[in-house]
Amino acid sequence: MGSAVSFASVTDASLVARCRGGDQEAWEELVNRFSRYVYAITSRVYRLEQHDAEDVFQEVFARTYENLGSLRDDGAVRPWIGTLTRRLCVDRIRAGAHEQATEEAIDPQDSHDGMAELDEALTVQEALRTLDADCAEILDRFFSRDESYRVIGDALGIPPGTIASRISRCLRKLRHKLEGRKSRFEPSGEHDDRP
Repeated sequence: MGSAVSFASVTDASLVARCRGGDQEAWEELVNRFSRYVYAITSRVYRLEQHDAEDVFQEVFARTYENLGSLRDDGAVRPWIGTLTRRLCVDRIRAGAHEQATEEAIDPQDSHDGMAELDEALTVQEALRTLDADCAEILDRFFSRDESYRVIGDALGIPPGTIASRISRCLRKLRHKLEGRKSRFEPSGEHDDRP
């Protein structure tokens, strides 16, 4: 696999297995795949200052690298990284308590809601990776890039009048992929898999 693009359809579990096997490109993809997730937890859920968020980000991936072998379920790497990130954020907030950043400044329900929202977004992103390339691209252009029908049509060589029906068809496929899937997010404290 010569580039990150070739990892698009690789499951999290397969990616972790390749990392354990010493595949440097797989490790780079793992960091790339979860970097926005970790950053969103540090900055949106816990609202850490940029320098603290960067420190937590570095620590998360250092610990992930060191402790990946202790992960019991390769497919659970996302919630494992999420739990590690939350714990490091709380540790950072506690360490900064002398600067009036106390743990009570974070409403636990807000933290849980923010994590659930991030987990849901990542689940949708994973499902998008399993769609055929045409559907993934048209949904990405419409929802993520906020492109108009005309712009999408020009870019993909599709008449603008057929964009809506393609989006609808692709959304049905995406909905089918997501039906019955449960969120893999579990609130911390239920069991301790601290890396």
